Amino acid sequence: MVAALPLRAQQDTLRPIAKTMDTLIRPVPAPGTDTVKKANKALLTDSSYVPDSRLPHSPRKAALYSAVLPGLGQVYNREYWKVPLVYAAIGTCTYFFIDNMKTYKLFRDAYRLRVDGNPDTNDTGETVKFDTESLKLNRDQFRQYVDYSVLFFVLAYGLNIVDATVFAHLRNFDMSDDLSMRISPTLINNRTLGIGIHLSIGNKKSKGSRYFAGR
Repeated sequence: MVAALPLRAQQDTLRPIAKTMDTLIRPVPAPGTDTVKKANKALLTDSSYVPDSRLPHSPRKAALYSAVLPGLGQVYNREYWKVPLVYAAIGTCTYFFIDNMKTYKLFRDAYRLRVDGNPDTNDTGETVKFDTESLKLNRDQFRQYVDYSVLFFVLAYGLNIVDATVFAHLRNFDMSDDLSMRISPTLINNRTLGIGIHLSIGNKKSKGSRYFAGR
């Protein structure tokens, strides 16, 4: 019995060492094991991971779409009510261009027939009642109208592109209720009474550095 007690005490003393060694020697799971798979599954099911998140709104795309096809940039911005306005402006300019060009050619050809010096070639139709000087004046006047029609067409087309670009930029602008500004009296250096501007963006507040002080 006396010999057995030291032996048992020695075995009990070695058990914690063996358990500690077992813990230290135990291998770490390699990539591809169930532990890694569970971690990846937890990442995919996390609420903060959004696989279907949309790309930010691109003003460059809106400008390109409107340049290729008028009104397409407004559709990209989801401002569908602007599409009829775009085509009404461009269509009106196109109508006046065609009409002015037609009238200009009428007076131009009639004036050429009047001054060609050939009595056998005379103008007919609506221009007969005009004299030679009136034909020239009308020709020059409608030539200016054609230029104005082209100018307004270019402006309408350009405004279509500018509108799509500007409002695409504004879609990325934060219009939430977290944006606020407050103006209140304040003391500068604990001596001068002035006005302080407090800006609040989200949960972060910052004080403006502009003060209008007075004694």
